Amino acid sequence: MYDKLIFEISSDGKTGFSLPELDVPVCDIKKIVPQNLLQEDEIKLPEVSEPEIVRHFVNLSKKNYSVDGGFYPLGSCTMKYNPKINDEVASYSGFSNLHPYAPEELSQGALRMMYELERMLCEIGGLARVTLQPAAGAHGELCGTMIIMAHFHSRGEKRDEIIIPDSAHGTNPSSAALVGMKVKTVMSNSKGEVNLEDLARLVSEKTTALMLTNPNTLGIFESQILKISDIIHKKGGLLYLDGANLNALLGITRPGDMGFDLVHFNLHKSFSTPHGCGGPGAGPLGVKEFLKEYLPVPTVEKKGESYYFDWDRKKSIGKIHGFYGNFAVLARAYAYIKTLGAKGLREVSETAILNANYLKKKLDGYYDVPFDKFCMHEFVVSGKRQKAKGVRTLDIAKRIMDYGFHPPTIYFPLIVDEALMIEPTETESVETLEQFANVLISIAEEVEKSPQIVKDAPLSLDITRLDEVTAARKPDVRYRKQ
Repeated sequence: MYDKLIFEISSDGKTGFSLPELDVPVCDIKKIVPQNLLQEDEIKLPEVSEPEIVRHFVNLSKKNYSVDGGFYPLGSCTMKYNPKINDEVASYSGFSNLHPYAPEELSQGALRMMYELERMLCEIGGLARVTLQPAAGAHGELCGTMIIMAHFHSRGEKRDEIIIPDSAHGTNPSSAALVGMKVKTVMSNSKGEVNLEDLARLVSEKTTALMLTNPNTLGIFESQILKISDIIHKKGGLLYLDGANLNALLGITRPGDMGFDLVHFNLHKSFSTPHGCGGPGAGPLGVKEFLKEYLPVPTVEKKGESYYFDWDRKKSIGKIHGFYGNFAVLARAYAYIKTLGAKGLREVSETAILNANYLKKKLDGYYDVPFDKFCMHEFVVSGKRQKAKGVRTLDIAKRIMDYGFHPPTIYFPLIVDEALMIEPTETESVETLEQFANVLISIAEEVEKSPQIVKDAPLSLDITRLDEVTAARKPDVRYRKQ
């Protein structure tokens, strides 16, 4: 039974509101509104009662899966539960009612928050300065690659190659290509880490940087990171950290201490902003001392007890975002860091790592583990043995939905066949991890005994298995009146 459209519920004459009697003179709208702006055709709007419209949209909202409603094990996304106190802070009237064009003297509270947030991120990352402007991780990458190019241009060096691991996020090569870099792919070794011999072969006087995720997208810490840093820096290149997996490092170690020259932070991942479906996000970019002059304008500075925007930065790459970034995300991150402090941030990462390893151990023996070693905050298993039974990882993901959970990330990273990438985060309880593990174990057993059930999934949702091939090759998006 599908939910009726709002127009199907509609009946002539129904209304969900009442207005007081008109107490101002009636005017002819044609005398005050230009003819070209008048609506000539009748607007067909639904006519429903208040209970009907409330129930309609509440029922629709309950069909949306959210982190407030259930476990969200999307690997590489860090879909953790977000404390509501952070939303409250972001909604303070001094923040939410502040106009973007308000003068600096009326924006001191917001400027102070941004100034202090930058310093906290510098301390967390082991960096000199941070720009808060980038609107997402990929936007931070773009900002970083622009700074890298500006740096070498100012030195008169004609470098145009960037090295990116074969397990990298797809945004890494895309961001580099947007600024004219040529992408070179470094392969992973048998341990799931960067192959040092291949890296040494690729790096040259044309290398601008190595863009690396650490821990990498397999959930494995790059144990040779200092050697990697040395290989890149000896050739004059820079080391860039994609901070997507920073949730494993908070308070334990700092990217700047590993040799990274640029780092972007995903505030919507590690620092508590509800995200998904395209936003909201923020991807501040931090740099070492020798790169700070290239940061976007304006930067937030302090003189005496006052805060101000500094637009006078001659080597800046310019402005990369309207106004000053996604401000509400910045406010949530500020509240999150202030609430937890250094000790709390370390506990975040330690618990995330513990949860991932616990869940990985529970699944041992039911799914193939391509790199069976201590993982960080996430891990990757493979559905290869299930595929041999005719069941794809996609089928497993759809079957998970029948059990009331959101599926993990699938088919990424690309170097793992039939990959399921799972990130439990630190906010989930042991009981939730047990329930999710039992679901995956049950599905593995179903594959052995009744594989067709999994191949037909989902079976219990309003919309069951779709014909994906027909939908892709012969899409029909026409509206049909019921």
